[in-house]
Amino acid sequence: MQILASLSGIILSLLLAPLLPGIINRVKAFMGGRKGRPLLQLYYDLRRLIGKSPVYPSVTTWFFRAAPVSCASVSLMALVLLPFGHSRALLAFPGDFVLLAGLFCLARFSLLLAALDTGSAFEGMGAAREALFSALAEPIFLFCLFILCQQSQQFSLSVLAADADLWEEGDWMPRLMLAFSLFLLLLSENSRIPVDDPNTHLELTMIHEVMILDHSGPDLAFLEYAAALKLWVFSLLIVGVLLPGSLGLSQEYGGYFSLAGMFFNWVLTLAAVFGMGVLTGFVESLMARLRMERIPQFLAMAGAFASLAALTLWGRA
Repeated sequence: MQILASLSGIILSLLLAPLLPGIINRVKAFMGGRKGRPLLQLYYDLRRLIGKSPVYPSVTTWFFRAAPVSCASVSLMALVLLPFGHSRALLAFPGDFVLLAGLFCLARFSLLLAALDTGSAFEGMGAAREALFSALAEPIFLFCLFILCQQSQQFSLSVLAADADLWEEGDWMPRLMLAFSLFLLLLSENSRIPVDDPNTHLELTMIHEVMILDHSGPDLAFLEYAAALKLWVFSLLIVGVLLPGSLGLSQEYGGYFSLAGMFFNWVLTLAAVFGMGVLTGFVESLMARLRMERIPQFLAMAGAFASLAALTLWGRA
């Protein structure tokens, strides 16, 4: 039953992840008084790109062709490590949070190599910016994961779903600080405003989008889908902080109540994840993009909130 629930959560994530960017775009269009793109626009784009033939620059090597598959595989592996609802992750072991952070590092490394492999000045500039900002964001992300897993003394991400006593009643403030830190990292790691603008077409101001300018067809579809999955993973992490443990009916009653509890938790988790998309859309509508020299300060603020959360939690021990 547990394995079936974990597999079902992964399948739901794979099917619904492209819906999250659509929600963000619809919120931004609503805030701007525009009609905006269809909610399912990313699904249409993926279907169109899959049907096209890829075009490869003549100077590129196998690094360029391997990056899209590598990014998509990493995002899928991240879903295997994360719990969904009150179900444990399909692959759970002590220290799995280190693997999660390492997987995202591997995806970024492969994308940087692909961008440099083209020999383009613009893509090299985007790769340099990505390498700089990721060097600041990745330690903070790993520190946030360590705080989460240290709470249960099991050092596994599955405690976000299975341990209802992960937080004490008075821990709402460090939970909010940790969730806020992860939300800032969500904006940075997923190239959202105020760090980057995924809808811009000016190469001089782009970070992530400029690195995939030469990808086309199914390769671009893999990259777009991997980006949607990464946004979904970060949203699941924040939901796990704000709504830890068993969220609905307990499984201990078995039978009908166990199935009802599983369904209730899935609905609540999906609503919370889509709520993160709505929140991201509001933030992008109300904020302007930061200047490049301000981004390290933005990431330092994420680290400061994570440190405050850690000091508050560990100071009570």
